[in-house]
Amino acid sequence: MTDLTALPFSNPYRHGFARLAVAVPRNRVADPAFNAAETIRLYHEAAGQGAVVVAFPELGLSAYSCEDLFHQAALLDASEAALLQVAEATRGVPAAAIVGLPLRVDHRLFNCAAVVAGGRVLGVQPKTYLPNYGEFYEGRQFNGAGSALATEVAIGGASVPFGTDLLFQARDLPLLTIHAEICEDVWVPIPPSSYAALAGATVLVNLSASNITVGKSAYRHQLVALQSARCLAAYLYTSAGIGESTTDLAWDGQALIYESGELLAETARFSNVSHVAIADADLERLSRERMRQNSYGVSVEKHKAALSGWRTVPFDLAVPQRVPGGLQRRVERFPYVPADAATRDERCREVFNIQVQSLVQRLESTGIDKVVIGVSGGLDSTHALLVLAQAMDRLGKPRSHILGFTMPGFATSGRTLQQAHRLMEAIGCTAREIDIRPSCLQMLQDIGHPFHDGKPVYDITFENVQAGERTSHLFRLANFHSGIVAGTGDLSELALGWCTYGVGDHMSHYNVNASVPKTLIKHLVGWVAQQDILGAAGSAVLRDIVATEVSPELVPQDAKVQGAEPAQKTEDAIGPYELQDFHLYYILRYGFRPSKVAYLALAAWGDRGSGVWPGDLPAHNEYTLGQIKKHLGTFLWRFFKTSQFKRSCVPNAPKVGSGGSLSPRGDWRAPSDSEAAVWIAELGQVPD
Repeated sequence: MTDLTALPFSNPYRHGFARLAVAVPRNRVADPAFNAAETIRLYHEAAGQGAVVVAFPELGLSAYSCEDLFHQAALLDASEAALLQVAEATRGVPAAAIVGLPLRVDHRLFNCAAVVAGGRVLGVQPKTYLPNYGEFYEGRQFNGAGSALATEVAIGGASVPFGTDLLFQARDLPLLTIHAEICEDVWVPIPPSSYAALAGATVLVNLSASNITVGKSAYRHQLVALQSARCLAAYLYTSAGIGESTTDLAWDGQALIYESGELLAETARFSNVSHVAIADADLERLSRERMRQNSYGVSVEKHKAALSGWRTVPFDLAVPQRVPGGLQRRVERFPYVPADAATRDERCREVFNIQVQSLVQRLESTGIDKVVIGVSGGLDSTHALLVLAQAMDRLGKPRSHILGFTMPGFATSGRTLQQAHRLMEAIGCTAREIDIRPSCLQMLQDIGHPFHDGKPVYDITFENVQAGERTSHLFRLANFHSGIVAGTGDLSELALGWCTYGVGDHMSHYNVNASVPKTLIKHLVGWVAQQDILGAAGSAVLRDIVATEVSPELVPQDAKVQGAEPAQKTEDAIGPYELQDFHLYYILRYGFRPSKVAYLALAAWGDRGSGVWPGDLPAHNEYTLGQIKKHLGTFLWRFFKTSQFKRSCVPNAPKVGSGGSLSPRGDWRAPSDSEAAVWIAELGQVPD
């Protein structure tokens, strides 16, 4: 068995991917020799690109539209001979092919999918559901799989497994298990592939003919997307194209590759030439999802009796040592922020409404109608204030019930202080400024800190005194005004432990931002500016805030207090948020190994000129593998080793996305005293 960890780091198979292909060959009706030759040509083309599974259309070796010609012995003989030719063509090639043909078994005719690899036919799966309505009359020529008695069939002098209960397992790729069904099988309420997935199949293949009519293409997308999502599987769908008879029907040759509801690749439709589409399916992701969703295991248990008779056909499949073209799938740079403008607009609107509605519920249930918030002039407090404003509007309360306090300290810049005031004016909340420096100096004097004596000591105590004084003021203000404190800290800060524990920005009565990552908050604020909800002046200040350097503003520049710009840069200490949010998503959502996260990050961030970027970004960055490894190391240490104790006691907050949250009552339950050693050690597999 191949040691996948010994493969080059750039090889996608090392990281749990498998390259899959769907092929639509030009065919000739009732000409198996021609069809076999074209099938073999496309098979070698796909295998040459590193694919290990290549799927072809239904009855592709004979052509689907043969009608009563299927009962001609000469055509059936030629179709079996064509199958043997295709099987022989796979000898010495590291790829399995799934081809369609009519096959005689026990004096009856079946519409079949044959799986071939390593120079032989591995097994044959007959079609279960035969359409006999509308333009289809398959019942005239074929029998359904349910009528089959044989469990084996002789092909080319060899006996091979026959039936719908077959799983084809690649020995060298333990996560690759194939099952084939045919066309109508996926159009029924419970497709055979549903049971196949529960039995362990990760790659579901549908050999279809499927003529084209208006609206059918979109319906195929829906069918395949939903089946792949329900089964937590990759789903390969092929359909007949050029060359099929157009006596009464038309064909568009649409072929699709989906993974757990997401489209990975699609062929061109209405092409008059043979064509192939390939994509890299993340089989490890599918396995992780099945492990995480315990309802999947319950489904296996519920259908255990129906699954007990399934047969596994193991086969040898050499793993490609070198795979051309790099990773063949789009990896979003911002997994929390869609690059597509329409999808991004929908995401922002949905997240904003989740946050607003959750706060409305909390205020209604407590009977409290005032909210206290610290406004820094930075991203997080800005977005939280926008949520508060919308919540008051929905409750029919005046925005003056929002009590906004900006609290300049020793390092507050003139820019952020001005932005805080402009923002509160645009919102129309009650606004007040409290200078916390006198109370901080009193605290520093009480504890004997050298800064009180004029020494420029800017240690963690100096920083936390300021953060603590701000939060202490907010809680006492909430008591005084009979309100609650709205938290502003985000998901990224919780992941990295970038918050002052206890009486600091770690604590509030209700935190509307706790499951929203920094990258998404940045786009949310920009989205509100685009909506022009606050008018021209409000949108202008929101854009200024988006363009401001992220900073805690706790350490002043030397010999300079309250400078024009923030002196402290958060990302200098913890790494770029855009990259750390990427790491967070794949570690929190899927539990991937650090080496795989680094591989994905390089695919997403290695070349600023590739892929699609979300709009309105001031800069397009790129990172080398060495930079990714460095920042991922920072993330792993802070996430697994030093920060869990802060997450173990966070305030209530709404979960907004499937990317997860870090609530100890929800998505993330972890010990506060765990080690990071295994993750740091695994990161060592990433080349420098």
